[in-house]
Amino acid sequence: MAVGISEHVWIPLSDGCRLGARLWLPEGSAQAPVPAILEYIPYRKRDGTRGRDDPMHGYFAAHGYAAVRVDMRGSGESDGHLADEYLKQEQDDALEVIAWIARQPWCTGKVGMQGKSWGGFNALQVAARRPPALKAIITTFSTDNRYTDDIHFMGGCLLNDNLWWGSIMLAYQSRPLDPLIVGESWRARWLERLERLPFFPGLWLGHQRYDAYWKHGSVCEDFGSIECPVLAIGGWTDAYTNAVPRLLAGLKVPRLGIIGPWGHLYPHDGVPGPAIGYLEEALRWWDRWLKDRDTGIMSEPMLRAYLEDPVPPAGTRTFTPGRWVGERTWPSPDIRALRLHLHAGGGLGDAQPADAVLTIRSPQSHGKAAGEWMGVGCPGEQPTDQRLDDGGALLFDSAILDRELEVLGAPVLHLMIAADAPVAQLAVRLCDLAADGAVTRVSYQVLNLTHRDSHEHPSALTPGRYYEVAVTLNACGHRFLPGHRLRLAIASAYWPIVWPAPSAATLSIRARGSALELPVRHGADAQPVSFPPPSHGPRTPVTVLDPGSVRRYTTQDHVTGETTYVTEGIGGVFGEGILRFDAVDVTIAHNLRRELAIRDDDPLSARYLLTQSYEMGREGWRTRIDTRAQMHSDAGSFFLTATLTARLNGALVAERQWQLAVPRDLA
Repeated sequence: MAVGISEHVWIPLSDGCRLGARLWLPEGSAQAPVPAILEYIPYRKRDGTRGRDDPMHGYFAAHGYAAVRVDMRGSGESDGHLADEYLKQEQDDALEVIAWIARQPWCTGKVGMQGKSWGGFNALQVAARRPPALKAIITTFSTDNRYTDDIHFMGGCLLNDNLWWGSIMLAYQSRPLDPLIVGESWRARWLERLERLPFFPGLWLGHQRYDAYWKHGSVCEDFGSIECPVLAIGGWTDAYTNAVPRLLAGLKVPRLGIIGPWGHLYPHDGVPGPAIGYLEEALRWWDRWLKDRDTGIMSEPMLRAYLEDPVPPAGTRTFTPGRWVGERTWPSPDIRALRLHLHAGGGLGDAQPADAVLTIRSPQSHGKAAGEWMGVGCPGEQPTDQRLDDGGALLFDSAILDRELEVLGAPVLHLMIAADAPVAQLAVRLCDLAADGAVTRVSYQVLNLTHRDSHEHPSALTPGRYYEVAVTLNACGHRFLPGHRLRLAIASAYWPIVWPAPSAATLSIRARGSALELPVRHGADAQPVSFPPPSHGPRTPVTVLDPGSVRRYTTQDHVTGETTYVTEGIGGVFGEGILRFDAVDVTIAHNLRRELAIRDDDPLSARYLLTQSYEMGREGWRTRIDTRAQMHSDAGSFFLTATLTARLNGALVAERQWQLAVPRDLA
């Protein structure tokens, strides 16, 4: 079906603000209206996500849908101010956008909403507002809980990606409006946007517990508020996977889940592979709920998940061997807990252990082999051989397996644990120990032990007192093979994934009362699961001006004892290179470097330096944003400083500075 594309459309809102949109319409929709699919994000439709948008939204339009890609208030060329993520204003605007779409002569009045990451978040949040025209959503790599499963905190610990992502948002929100769209007002509006730019990392760091700030937009607070069908998608390499089984268990509407091996990419571009025909699967979903066609999709298992086979622990992985399995309902009656007890001699098994106390005080650099918190399919991001970290952890190994063990879901570790400090961290890894000694991480979790009972109401530890603690590890799908062993690793730090506790702590664990529960599959694959190979609509013309590069490495200074972790993306943060979008003649180059340093004997030695540059424009209109952000802490506060400069054709036009001291709240 032929498709017409409108490069820019204004959507008026009731307060006078206008949002910019790109629109893909199938031929004949003016005479025969079609349902619409909305994607609503702040990442610049014109030159930010263009390379991804055209082959996806063009595909939907070619199959009989109006596809609408909207830039949120204060982003791209849209009017207004973006003050933070997931605000009520963002949702209110979306309700008006959906109503506007439903009123258009080319629309039947039925709207679906889809999105990945930010767009997956707000698809859930807007669905909870129940706009009448919204008939179904697809949420990809998102979460139902903004505190426990987003890029700011994990287990009550501060993620170092909070500064990374906050700095990227500073650059993203500093990009100028395109003069070819908004005319001569572009410069004044750009300067206003720069002047009002919030310091995102500081906003998020100001809320260190699960308070009203995080509850807003966390649909887990009321699953019943969502009344339209939901397709939820996750990936084992991504950081936004735990929400999929929780949504399947908590929602009451028609719902399906898909979890593949991928990082933070739509599944038809999924890395590590195998990628799947996501667009075909989405079309089955939209046809069922927006066109009332029986596509058979609701006869699929409620959860379709990729069960991964063991792989060598390499930092770069483009493909993961395994197979697709299906669970007809979730929670699945065919998955039962296998309880393995922790033994003083380092064993992990069925027998009850003798009572014994084991202690661990990890070096502060423990976690060097962790890889990235969020995989995006780029080189070097995967966890490497865990033997690099095992020397700084308590290890518990199972007997050599004589039969395969299929794990699907979230393992839970029950511990009787004490610490010698009022604030302490716990880091847990579940690993696959191969016959050759290589150790591959399967799942992990961190916990600020002051959050042992509640993320909303943390409380300091009484040094020396034992607590009963349950740690739910990240959901995983893995097949342990005969000849392999399971390894459980317990440590008191996990750098550079999380910022360290204010003082080093020794953890004491009582073997009796401590056990690992594994969600083990016992059912046969009664219903085969398969997907078509990936396809795409027409791609936007792009010229790669430079292929870019990515580096990731650690160094250890044997004089000072300092370990430094460095990641650097040249040309593109994830190695995408310097690109020119030919249709709009916009060139983009994004460089970002992180340096995280710490000494093994001193958590207060932690230092974080992040520098980036973002260049975009065309001949006669070339802009550059530079940022420099630093972070350190003492026992009582976090300290953040940052600068941002904006240039036009080489001349400085604006400069911002921030300096914050944020009190530590049992963090």
